[in-house]
Amino acid sequence: MVSNEVHLLPLNDDGSPDVAGQYVYIAPKTHDPVTIRFTIEGTSSICRHGSLWVNIPEKGHEFQRHKFREFPLVPNFSRDIQISIPIYQPGPYTYYVTYAALPKLSNELKDASASVEKQKSPLYYIDVAPRLSLDGSPLPLPALSVFSILSKFMGKYPHDWEKHLAGISDRGYNMIHFTPLQVRGESNSPYSLYDQLSWDPVSFPDGENDVQKLVESLERKHSLLSLTDVVLNHTANNTDWLQEHPDAGYNLTTAPWLESAYLLDTKLLELGYKLDKLGLPTEIKAIDDLLKIMEAVKGVLSEIRLWEYYVIDVDRDADAGVKAWSEGRVDEASLKLPTGSVEEQAAFIRSGLDGMNHLGERFRRKLKPEVGAAYMTAVVGKFESADDAQKADARGKLAAGLDVVNVSFYKEYDAESAVILDQLLNRIKYCRLDEHGPKMGPIGAKSPLIESYFTRLPANEVTAKHKKEDLALANNGWVWGGNALVDNAGPDSRVYLRREVIVWGDCVKLRYGKSPEDSPFLWDHMTKYARTMAKYFAGFRIDNCHSTPIHVAEHILDEARRIRPDLYVVAELFSGSEEMDYVFVKRLGLSSLIREAMQAWSTGELSRLVHRHGGRPIGSFEVDEISRNENRSPTSPTGQNGSSHNGEPDLTREIIRRIKPVPVQALFMDCTHDNETPAQKRDARDTLPNAALVNMCASATGSVMGYDEIYPKLVDLVSETRQYQSESSSGKEIKIGGGKNGIGGVKKLLNQIHTLMGQDEYDETFIHHEDQYVTVHRVHPESRKGYFLIAHTAFPGYGNGNGDFNPVHLAGTKVRHLGSWMLEVDTSEEAKKEVLEDKKWLRGLPSRVVDLPGVRIDVKGDDTTITVRDKFPPGSIALFETWIPAAEHSAGLDTFVTSGAKEAFADLDLIDLNFLLYRCEAEERDASGGEDGVYDIPGHGKLVFAGLQGWWSILKNVIRDNNLAHPLCQNLRDGQWALDYTIGRLERASKSKLYSRLEKPTAWLKERFDAIRKIPSFLLPRYFGLLIRTAYMAAWERGISRMNDNVQRGQWFLQSLAMVSVQELGVVKSGSLYPKTLVPSLAAGLPHFAVEWARCWGRDVFISLRGLLLGTGRFDEAKEHILAFASVLKHGMIPNLLASGNTPRYNSRDSIWFFLQNIQDYTKLAANGLDILKATTKRRFLPYDDTWFDVEDSRAYSKESTIEDIIQEALQRHAEGMSFREANAGPQIDSQMSDEGFNIDIKVDWSNGFIFGGNQSNCGTWMDKMGESERAGSKGVPGTPRDGAAVEITGLLYSTLRWVQDLSAQGKFKYSSVTKADKSTIGYKEWADLIKANFERCYYVPLSKDEDSKYDVNPNVINRRGIYKDLYRSGKEYEDYQLRPNYPISMTAAPDLFDPEHALHALVLTDGVLRGPTGMATLDPADLNYRPYYINSEDSTDFATSKGRNYHQGPEWLWPTGYFLRALLKFDLLRRDPQDKEGRTEAFQQVTQRLMGCKRMIQESPWAGLAELTQKNGEFCGDSCPTQAWSASCLIDLYMDAAEYQSGDDVGLSKLSIST
Repeated sequence: MVSNEVHLLPLNDDGSPDVAGQYVYIAPKTHDPVTIRFTIEGTSSICRHGSLWVNIPEKGHEFQRHKFREFPLVPNFSRDIQISIPIYQPGPYTYYVTYAALPKLSNELKDASASVEKQKSPLYYIDVAPRLSLDGSPLPLPALSVFSILSKFMGKYPHDWEKHLAGISDRGYNMIHFTPLQVRGESNSPYSLYDQLSWDPVSFPDGENDVQKLVESLERKHSLLSLTDVVLNHTANNTDWLQEHPDAGYNLTTAPWLESAYLLDTKLLELGYKLDKLGLPTEIKAIDDLLKIMEAVKGVLSEIRLWEYYVIDVDRDADAGVKAWSEGRVDEASLKLPTGSVEEQAAFIRSGLDGMNHLGERFRRKLKPEVGAAYMTAVVGKFESADDAQKADARGKLAAGLDVVNVSFYKEYDAESAVILDQLLNRIKYCRLDEHGPKMGPIGAKSPLIESYFTRLPANEVTAKHKKEDLALANNGWVWGGNALVDNAGPDSRVYLRREVIVWGDCVKLRYGKSPEDSPFLWDHMTKYARTMAKYFAGFRIDNCHSTPIHVAEHILDEARRIRPDLYVVAELFSGSEEMDYVFVKRLGLSSLIREAMQAWSTGELSRLVHRHGGRPIGSFEVDEISRNENRSPTSPTGQNGSSHNGEPDLTREIIRRIKPVPVQALFMDCTHDNETPAQKRDARDTLPNAALVNMCASATGSVMGYDEIYPKLVDLVSETRQYQSESSSGKEIKIGGGKNGIGGVKKLLNQIHTLMGQDEYDETFIHHEDQYVTVHRVHPESRKGYFLIAHTAFPGYGNGNGDFNPVHLAGTKVRHLGSWMLEVDTSEEAKKEVLEDKKWLRGLPSRVVDLPGVRIDVKGDDTTITVRDKFPPGSIALFETWIPAAEHSAGLDTFVTSGAKEAFADLDLIDLNFLLYRCEAEERDASGGEDGVYDIPGHGKLVFAGLQGWWSILKNVIRDNNLAHPLCQNLRDGQWALDYTIGRLERASKSKLYSRLEKPTAWLKERFDAIRKIPSFLLPRYFGLLIRTAYMAAWERGISRMNDNVQRGQWFLQSLAMVSVQELGVVKSGSLYPKTLVPSLAAGLPHFAVEWARCWGRDVFISLRGLLLGTGRFDEAKEHILAFASVLKHGMIPNLLASGNTPRYNSRDSIWFFLQNIQDYTKLAANGLDILKATTKRRFLPYDDTWFDVEDSRAYSKESTIEDIIQEALQRHAEGMSFREANAGPQIDSQMSDEGFNIDIKVDWSNGFIFGGNQSNCGTWMDKMGESERAGSKGVPGTPRDGAAVEITGLLYSTLRWVQDLSAQGKFKYSSVTKADKSTIGYKEWADLIKANFERCYYVPLSKDEDSKYDVNPNVINRRGIYKDLYRSGKEYEDYQLRPNYPISMTAAPDLFDPEHALHALVLTDGVLRGPTGMATLDPADLNYRPYYINSEDSTDFATSKGRNYHQGPEWLWPTGYFLRALLKFDLLRRDPQDKEGRTEAFQQVTQRLMGCKRMIQESPWAGLAELTQKNGEFCGDSCPTQAWSASCLIDLYMDAAEYQSGDDVGLSKLSIST
């Protein structure tokens, strides 16, 4: 079997990667291809006419950045779309999506034949890291130890070079970084290249042959990879080919907007040359000297009339306007603009200005003559009708208008000239006066007043063919705080005019333009350069990456990777922000960004940098979430998707990794060739601890020639001419440890350890800062072997003492002392002078590394204490090898902990899983007689569940965030109570007969807990998390596997909803379905409705049963609940409060109809479902008898009925009407109810067939909140009585009648009619027909009052039209007309009652009025009774809200969302052509969009469910039950409908048809 590494990339609804920061980084473990698997929700927004486009090439094809392959997104409401694409080579890949935006939900359908306008997402990037190898073995990026050299100081190749290369290799470095090796320009700077295609003849006399030999020797002889600088954004100012191709730079032809900047630069240079003649100081010794010169500078601005580049030439444009006016050339469109006020006149003229996009020649801004003519026409009239005076006046008015417009342009000039003067003042001051500046001395020809921004090419035979304007080329430089994506010499920038560029006078900025067509020679030349470099070198360092046009860098790197696919690319990147860094990293596929330890100004800051690049904290959670796809469910509870295969069995084993957010990889340098050395910036002794700290980091690290040697100062790469000298280059073998003239001996050990740790993935680190000390402990996450460093840093003022450092206690850890050393450096002025004045050699300060004995190691058992004693001054380090005896086999421990779970959990049923995964506090107390509850975490609080979900709800975020500071982690470090609690609970349960199947999982868990109990406590959070995740996922997958195929193959959201059925259905002693038989029962919600009488509610059970039980394939449990509630039928009703059948209460008028609907659904969904009609159940009360008696009475359960009989009895009792008083009426059963409320009256109005019931003192439907506040006077006054004919009851009644009518006609139901109160009979069909004939007339409120006569409406009470009434003929007429979310229940159960056009309009209106982010507002916000904030504890004087009376008067309930979306989907599909696949997809997408809030809720809720309700706009409601059965169930109902509609066959389409 072959293993295939799959990286899972879920996409958001807009196509963006669901990865924080959108940085998608893949570091392959091998050279084998990796697979990127895009997962997209099946009907997300991007699936409408959607396609995924990727530029990942097929095998054997070359990468083309702009060549994309299309993968159509085939929609599926119930499944995720998975697109797997193999990647064969590293590099930066791109994807985007195209799709048609989802139109706003509307009553009107757009023409299906009309063309669809597609949208394109932004480009997103996937970076695949290069796979480096050295000596035949992989070299991961964190194992790199890079050494920088400036080639000009290396001498001649090969003799001078070889001794240095040998010394570099012997010190343990494995990659060498060469600054540019090409011919240098006149400044001799390695970064000012004269010719990119020629090699430095001084170093390489034999040119490219020498370079080839060098590279081959590096790897073969010295085990060194090579990296070189690539300089793309500038070339030397004396580059020959510039004279032939000046268009490769920014000159006054290619960049005419630089004309004013060039003129100013030229005049400032001239001013500097004639200061003496002007009587101005040529040497600036004081600020007064500078101010005198600045007065002359101001004169230059006036002399060149700089303002003319900003303003309009009024006379020119006025004359041109008059001419156009006289010729009848008038811009007609402009005539529509107003000209009344001065502002309007100015706006008129501004609308016709040209030349506003950028600066250019003088007076570039100009008014279009036709607009000028239009202006004069508007203020005077047509030319031919004007007299001479008016004509003269017209020109004057136009000129005056132009003057007004010019005011803002003069202001613009004034502001910019102030910037120019300020920049010049500050720069001249820095260069000539400031203490920290270069003190450039007298101003003259060799040291001009300013640093010129332009190179002026010489006049010769080559340049003679060019225009004068071609020969002035903008120099390169950088802008402080500039936008890295803006071309500073381009038309959108004025930094060259504003003098904001810190310029490099020896370099010309290269102009690539937008594509090769803009500068053919340059693109071709630089492409050859890059391809040549890639031919020889393993890596590139992109010099000045932030100043290189990003599209150019993309092209160059693409070309280089064609030569060397595994090209390592690092960059010097100063973009100004981390966000901008990511732009460059993602688009260019940068492997590492250079980061510098010498940027730290203190020990604390150095510690922070080490922490940033050090790796994950020790004991980190396993974040990789590797899963092996071995017939797993498509979606795991961690959000990890597998893949499904069709056809032949796939013999490939997939290792699936979810892509995680990662920081940009670093090349962390102890010092770079641009940094001041420790001897300059800190204390020379810090060379050793600084290097050691860097080498302990879990990133690529590096150094520079001169650092190990302790150079006294930064080497000037431009003016320096001496050659390198190093103790390590003497030809002798470098011995590990102390030595003279540098730290090479210790650096060798540090590099060896760094490479080993990088290769073996020692990626966990603990960093501690204490005063002058930093300690670093870096370990392997599995073997727990590691290295420990104590570094005493040396910053100015630290002296020579040991400083304050407490003993280090390493719990459960053994150590071996590798050595302790201190660095001594002679930093005397004499020593510095001798070194700096050496004419031939670049040398380090005299120094020696001395072995230190001053570290004491005390061992007690497996614990170790390290104490710094005696001498350990600044500049000292101590290094140790560490291991944890208890974890010597911990690589095996990881495997042991994570294996065997599937087998151990294989025999569990869903009731076992209810106990294993869930059980809230009340359920635990109920089972244990009050002894056991959920675990309480100090500093956090109680878990929500006692089972695995309780732990996982916390751990999933702790693991994701690697939050080792969480109170749970601290609790685990403090003791093993969490382990004891978890295993103790399971051991007790597994010994009971009820949960005997838990014995195997308990044994499995105990074995693994016992294994991890032995490890040090600081590792316990990691292993506890690993073990709980393994157990949780195994339990979850076992649960899903016990459900039906629709759930097993469904997306994560459906599976999460389905698991709520496991959560809510379990065995509770005090809440069984029967008084004396213990069976599992369905809770209404947790924890509010968990035990005793509050657990099992008739209405909640039968709103929840279809989704949670039938929709998941749990037919046995569904049947048990049907039989149990059938057994307590009384008054033709089932009880709302079951109370295990002991004291059932019959006060809900709607429960029976949900019950009957569920029996109907059962018969259609279960195998042999009709058999339930013949199933019998013993009756708690006597059939057709309203007598109440106690459960111990002999009559209880003495009679038996079939379900068929039960259905008939319910219909019969309602048909003949009922009037009764609740049994045991009074405060003993309801302390809030008024006496009248206990009276129940239910009857059928045979003029329409509707069932009416209730009164204004009770509340017999789900909106059943009774007023409770004596203070507010609301006690006994229902918030929502809903008496009359509730719309949902009418629909459910109709559904039942049609069902039994059909069964009766087929001979499958023995009854066919009922008897009315007058003893006449009526058949089911006649009753149903009666309802249908009257439904629209009685419930619909027409859009137009012109249609009122067709409907039973009172126009004086109507609040909103185009809706369905909530009630018919209630006690308060206005309540009939309230818009509530109840009518969609009837739409789903009885769609043929509704006129489809009316239905869709009502649904669209409701979508905009009632639908919240997760739930449906229970009342129209336009209603005077709307109160959307439910606070049950409030006991105020507010009649509407006190004691939560507004429970159903505006708060947003979740379960109606399911019915609403089911109705919306049904009627939206119904209006579409069955052959219009895209239109049908749109209907599903409209629903998907409306599920986003619920998906977020179930992901974020610690209860792993959907809440009962929210406040307005989805705000959290503290009194809501956090996981409610019907909230989840009704959305499973939606997925059930969708699965039927999506079947694509005639059955699926028939589900949509409604009889008319």
